[in-house]
Amino acid sequence: MILSIDIGTSTCKAALFRPDGTMEDMVKVPLALVSDGNGSQEADPRMWVDALHTLCRGFEGLSRVRAIVVSGNGPTVVPVNGSPAMCGDQLCIETGFARLWLDRRAVLEAEEISRITGTFIDSSFTLPQVLHLFRTRPESYHRARWFLSSCEFINYLLTQEAKAILHASDGIRWYWTEDLLDAVGLDARKFPPFIHPGDLVGMVTDQAAHVLGLPRDVPVFAAGPDFLVSILGCAVVRPGLVCDRAGTSEGINLCTERPLGDDRLMTYRHPVAPYHNVSGIISTSGKAIEWAGRLLGVRAASYDELYTLMGESPAGCGGVLFLPYLQGERAPIWDPAAKGVFSGLSLATGKGELLRSVAEGTCLAIRDVIEVMEESGGRVESLRTTGGPSESSFLNQLKADITGRALSVPKIPEAELVGSMVIGLTALGEYASLAEAAGHLVRMGRTYEPRKEYRQLYDELFARYRETYRCVRDTWREA
Repeated sequence: MILSIDIGTSTCKAALFRPDGTMEDMVKVPLALVSDGNGSQEADPRMWVDALHTLCRGFEGLSRVRAIVVSGNGPTVVPVNGSPAMCGDQLCIETGFARLWLDRRAVLEAEEISRITGTFIDSSFTLPQVLHLFRTRPESYHRARWFLSSCEFINYLLTQEAKAILHASDGIRWYWTEDLLDAVGLDARKFPPFIHPGDLVGMVTDQAAHVLGLPRDVPVFAAGPDFLVSILGCAVVRPGLVCDRAGTSEGINLCTERPLGDDRLMTYRHPVAPYHNVSGIISTSGKAIEWAGRLLGVRAASYDELYTLMGESPAGCGGVLFLPYLQGERAPIWDPAAKGVFSGLSLATGKGELLRSVAEGTCLAIRDVIEVMEESGGRVESLRTTGGPSESSFLNQLKADITGRALSVPKIPEAELVGSMVIGLTALGEYASLAEAAGHLVRMGRTYEPRKEYRQLYDELFARYRETYRCVRDTWREA
């Protein structure tokens, strides 16, 4: 059995997989964010520790686990102050609050590091976040023994081995080097050594095995960021396929035969050689829909109820357009000052039109990334979507209509967990390569085809989407 664990932004989940790829059981635990309204978006790592205990208690058959693979949201920075210990019948560890990828406080530090490296570095990335902590909360910085991501933190809890996972061999420019750490005055000893996805992190300690009910000395293999494992969990392992990892945010990942030289996108080695992965990350997609429901007084409604209400409104929302830049935006505009915008409101606009415009706006953001991919020479054939939002037929059809691409949903939509299973079975030697494992284990379910009758409407709306951003972007900087 493979135990896959994923530390999401709003949910922590885990699954047990048999060697044939069958999911035997899955457990989910909701998570909460901490925000002070000044740009901070944090999480208490104790919540992840509690979730780990809850997840393991929810399974039968942990004694059959042969490997553990953990993925997580990111970039996320956890200041870890000590080593895992026993607190009664639970694991515990001293940490500071984790800074999530949504946190936008490190804009100045990101600009400084970008100047030093000559490469664009977003304020959500690890090094700007640590540098901001060093300058604004030096006592917390100096107390930290390690700075780890969310999945690296869980790996540390299980193995007492601190390792940083470099998601691609050519991705070091988005992380750190000793020279860069020295240039900005940070202590290199607080940054763990790099390993790669599929490498051995360490073995489950006696302490972790006793508390969590796991076998002793089970190997823990590196997975890395959720967007990386989702690529494998959707079997996006040949050029032209796109993995749309949907959730609080949205990761659009295209498999290509060669890198694309466009700074609006991130290009790095695909987990399957010899290909490359071209990535565009949208900051608030599911988060924008959640925000809209709360804003319009339907907070208690389920997502299904929200999507039903959206579906009752006309395509195009009577001319209402929404820019989903509620926490700045990453790809393709990389604008930390960007703000959300409703355009085209009138007295005839109702709750349903507003809600649907938010969903359409997130889909237009996906199209924006895809258009840039093709403007840069990429080829986009079709999309494979995963994550909680992929359970909505309304949203899946909307994505197909707005992007103009067929969109398929894997039979097991939790691609982070499936991708970690692919890594685990390959690391154990069950498959010769990640491509072979993904191709054999991942099966696709329903496919949504774009409807021709909506093509002109959404072409015109997309043109308005881009033009609206161009018209208002300078006003945010003036403010």
